[in-house]
Amino acid sequence: MFIQTEDTPNPNTMKFLPGRDIAPDTPREFATPEDAQASLLARELFAVDGVTGVFCGADYVSVSKDETLGWPHIKPAILGTIMDVLQSGQALFGDADGETDYEPDSAAAKEIKEIIDTRVRPAVARDGGDIIFKGFDEQTGIVALVMRGACAGCPSSTMTLKSGIENLLKHYVPEVREVVAVG
Repeated sequence: MFIQTEDTPNPNTMKFLPGRDIAPDTPREFATPEDAQASLLARELFAVDGVTGVFCGADYVSVSKDETLGWPHIKPAILGTIMDVLQSGQALFGDADGETDYEPDSAAAKEIKEIIDTRVRPAVARDGGDIIFKGFDEQTGIVALVMRGACAGCPSSTMTLKSGIENLLKHYVPEVREVVAVG
């Protein structure tokens, strides 16, 4: 098995592409070892010294590391762990569902969610991350999004939110005034 790797805009997160499905239906994020208990893959990756986060996309795994460690020291152990888990043939995830999007009820919120799903999520997935739509406050015009995977804690995430996503949404949905990242 050959696993490709890609750098992400977040210097502490690397994208691993094993050439097979990982979480094709529902992206999953594991921010702590406790979160990882429902996933064999995430649990094993957190056992690698220095791993601080795991995000599983459709066909990739983004792994975040402690900023004090260099990739040359931790990358071989991560590659070996991913390979071992995938070759074991065991289920990667338990029955726990991944985080789901907020279901919009207004026309503006539905349009925002559609733009996020069709234009934004595919773009950030290429960088090893994901964005979840959490809501739209009609009174204030504020869109709430959750940044996951390589997007969480990325130095350029504020620029992505403000210069990219916020401008895109304001262009198509005039009711949007601001985009904010939430927990």
